[in-house]
Amino acid sequence: MTQDDEHWMHEAIAIARSKGSDPSTSPLGCVIVLDGKVIAGERNQTKELPDATAHAEMMAIRRACESTGDLELRGATLYSTLQPCGMCTMASIWSKVGRVVYGAGRDDVHEMYFKAQHVDTLAFTGDACRDDIVIEGGCLRDDCAKLYYGPDAELPVAEQANL
Repeated sequence: MTQDDEHWMHEAIAIARSKGSDPSTSPLGCVIVLDGKVIAGERNQTKELPDATAHAEMMAIRRACESTGDLELRGATLYSTLQPCGMCTMASIWSKVGRVVYGAGRDDVHEMYFKAQHVDTLAFTGDACRDDIVIEGGCLRDDCAKLYYGPDAELPVAEQANL
């Protein structure tokens, strides 16, 4: 990871925190950077819209494509505070994002964030439609993990959700 990566991840964390500091609000943040400039920054909006596809990464990809006027985001880097799910990984692949950098991974947070996903997106990309996307995790891992319930958090099952 570079200082630039840390800078942009701090931006993603700030966007995530715009939803508040309670993990129950699903504070995910994402920025997409192209040529050293943010072309989109979004947070998770699944409950507000309501839209099950309104993950931070999906919303940022939509805004970035609108911003550039193009379906493809070649050369762009997507920064996400949490390891992208399968849907968001595929959206990154289809939109031709060149690189994905995430903070906290599946082992850094409560299992509820990943328990409905039987496929690890990191392994999944190796078999995906293109093999030139770079996915790197652990950028500001601890800062990002603080946004979410920890691996050992005791949460009633009724309050757990794959957000």
